Amino acid sequence: MPLSKEKKAAYFVTLDRLLNQYSRMFIVSANNVGSNQMANVRKELRGKAEVLMGKNTMMRRGIKTFLSANPGHPWAAILPLVQGNIGFIFTDSDLIEIRDVIVSNVVPAPARVGAFAPVDVWVPKGPTGCDPGQTSFFQALNIGTKIAKGQIEIITDEHLLSVGDKVEPGHAALLQKLGINPFSYGLIVESVYDNGSVFNPAILDLTDDDLASKFIAGCRKVAAVSLALSMPTLASLRYSIASTFAKVLGVSVITGVNCKSTQPWHDYLADPEKFAAAAAAAAGSSGGAAAEAVEEEEEEEEAVQVGAGGLFGDDDGGDY
Repeated sequence: MPLSKEKKAAYFVTLDRLLNQYSRMFIVSANNVGSNQMANVRKELRGKAEVLMGKNTMMRRGIKTFLSANPGHPWAAILPLVQGNIGFIFTDSDLIEIRDVIVSNVVPAPARVGAFAPVDVWVPKGPTGCDPGQTSFFQALNIGTKIAKGQIEIITDEHLLSVGDKVEPGHAALLQKLGINPFSYGLIVESVYDNGSVFNPAILDLTDDDLASKFIAGCRKVAAVSLALSMPTLASLRYSIASTFAKVLGVSVITGVNCKSTQPWHDYLADPEKFAAAAAAAAGSSGGAAAEAVEEEEEEEEAVQVGAGGLFGDDDGGDY
């Protein structure tokens, strides 16, 4: 049923307010999502986010009207994404928290004829509760059965549908007979908008460690390219200095020409056993210090135990 002019005008006013008020938004697909499920999502997001559904034509028109009044606004980045059965969830709260609320609201659903399976569907082995007269129904689906205790029993687990398969009438009827609701539907986050940037929701799962490791990997690639092209950069500078010092040290050792920076290596080459003995002594002293610390802790524990004599009415302190 088409919306009245008043409702359309109210919708555009609401969309304009949300675009002015918020700087973050989730674009979600709402395929096979019922009205009760949407009501539950709105309830859980109350005070944290606002949900706006609508026809694509109205969404585009409202966004274009907003952009005409605000030329160059970052909201223009979402226009190409307005397609399909989608909705907007505006928020200024933590994106991960809102995303978790959205994806947690899923409900089991039966397999509808003509739908495409979002997951693999298996029919478990065991009794079905169907009478022997329905054996031909299972045979038509190539499902091995036997008669046990007056009912049909499936012999082995059967793979009925793969991801992306179309649900045929036989599949839907079988799952309905067995009382299996194989699918679960909910809002699916397609894209995230944050202050002009549009990105995949998987980015929200990246941690600081992930970002640091990717940054370090990028720096290493830049350094490798810089070294290969002999073009100094901040990323390659430490490697260039280390390589140059190694060459200077090699020349110093070969020629015997010494300087302050190369002196430790000359001393080591002159008397390696001295450095080995010093390292062993340092290790021994640290080990001795650790042993002394352990002994001191044990002595303190003994002192505490002795000082507690009589506290609980033992022989030393007498009875209370």
